[in-house]
Amino acid sequence: MLNLYSYSLNKLEDKMVSVGQKKFRATQLFKWIYEKGVTNFDEMSDISLSFRETLKKEYCLEIPKIFTKQVSSDGTIKLLLELNDGNKIETVLMRYNYGNVACVTSEVGCNMGCCFCASGLLKKKRALTVDELIGQVLVLNNLLKDEEKRVTHVVVMGTGEPFDNYDNVMDFIRILNHPHGLAIGARHITVSTCGLIEKIRDYANEGLQINLAISLHAPNNELRNKIMPINRKYPLDELMDAVKYYEKVAQRRVTFEYILLKDVNDSKECAIELANLIKGTLAYVNLIPFNPVNELKYKRSDEKRVHDFMDTLMKRGINVTIRKEFGTDIDAACGQLRAKHETQI
Repeated sequence: MLNLYSYSLNKLEDKMVSVGQKKFRATQLFKWIYEKGVTNFDEMSDISLSFRETLKKEYCLEIPKIFTKQVSSDGTIKLLLELNDGNKIETVLMRYNYGNVACVTSEVGCNMGCCFCASGLLKKKRALTVDELIGQVLVLNNLLKDEEKRVTHVVVMGTGEPFDNYDNVMDFIRILNHPHGLAIGARHITVSTCGLIEKIRDYANEGLQINLAISLHAPNNELRNKIMPINRKYPLDELMDAVKYYEKVAQRRVTFEYILLKDVNDSKECAIELANLIKGTLAYVNLIPFNPVNELKYKRSDEKRVHDFMDTLMKRGINVTIRKEFGTDIDAACGQLRAKHETQI
């Protein structure tokens, strides 16, 4: 059966016309399934009985199932979701004072090989489909119903490289952002990439106001080659050219994500190099405390080192923040919960 959650509005319009329906039927369906949250075709009262029967026979509205749920003392919810083919993915809800943020996974596993990341412990099996992407947000919305709340912000920063699943991620974003979809504002949506430069340029040309984050984590090619294999294909000079292109075309600034690894990339010298690298861009830096993972050798930078790094950047005119931590009393690192489950099978 075809999952209606797989279609952006434009693609659903094309689908409806191809099966002999009027184009507006797609908007009707979008309003029912996203604005009203209806999952029973019989409740769609402005759709003819005959077409409702067709919908029941040929279409479904399935979302992933909750396999494991962890709740942190700070209210963070981490889910291990089961897909139709039995694969498991992680999804996280983080609660900020400005809203409820869903961290969405884009692939089953990851092939980028960043050596500090738990997501890379298990290699990519496949990309997620659009319905599996939107399904993660819908699952979280269902959990928030009792609180009369909903997901207000989405970051595509879970397991996988979003730009390695570009077309599906873009359709997912269009559903999130559409006023008849989940109606989440463009500036409340962020996509993170480790640096696929062709896709950064494509993203700039989409005409969307969606945020872009770059997983940088090193200020020079020598170090980035060691900890992020993608840098051997897309070195920093090419990456920075793509960032400047994005800023020029999209008229949006970029966030550089930088995980601080003790005695690896957290020295004052690294901070100076980083400031020099991104000087002249509109970007700012989001420093991320490392969540230790048993299978990985890296350790967390101490608090003084983190603040010294931040101060060095600020003195050189770089806008910088330290990411607030969530879920430190559960499997906080991206990919950690899934890796734990898979290794126990």
